[in-house]
Amino acid sequence: MISPKIQDAINEQINAEFWSAYLYLSMGMHFESEGHSGIANWFRIQFKEEQAHAEIFINYLIARGGRVELKPVAAVPTTWESPLAAFQDTLAHEEKVTALINKLYALAESEHDYATRGKLDWFVSEQVEEEETAQNLIGRLKLIGDNGLALFMLDQELAARTYTVPSPLQSNN
Repeated sequence: MISPKIQDAINEQINAEFWSAYLYLSMGMHFESEGHSGIANWFRIQFKEEQAHAEIFINYLIARGGRVELKPVAAVPTTWESPLAAFQDTLAHEEKVTALINKLYALAESEHDYATRGKLDWFVSEQVEEEETAQNLIGRLKLIGDNGLALFMLDQELAARTYTVPSPLQSNN
């Protein structure tokens, strides 16, 4: 059985993951309406990944005998002045998520909950990847500047991104 402190913290993380999904869906819809369907696709894939992250936590909490308590998802921004601004917001957000995962990891350690700590190892690695990807896209967008052709090419590249089911969910499908 999972401790009440860990259960509450995981429920908070589930809400944070759904908020992240909602944020990325909002970004995708914004860029779709701006004619950047590739950037929109990138954010729609992020939306799916964040939903999957929530599902991983949900499955884990249930497997440990915990109770999932879904809470309202707070409103998210709906417009960005540029793709660069959106990816800068993405990086800032992913840094916040990293801090949340680290806090949850520290709680699991303090509670001597090694199963939860082990589950969180995947998320720690995932956050490194998320931040690195956002940093790389920010760097590329800064290089692009006002070059419309280069932005078009990046948009085409991002249109090719496809969703991959995260490994912790692959055995559940």
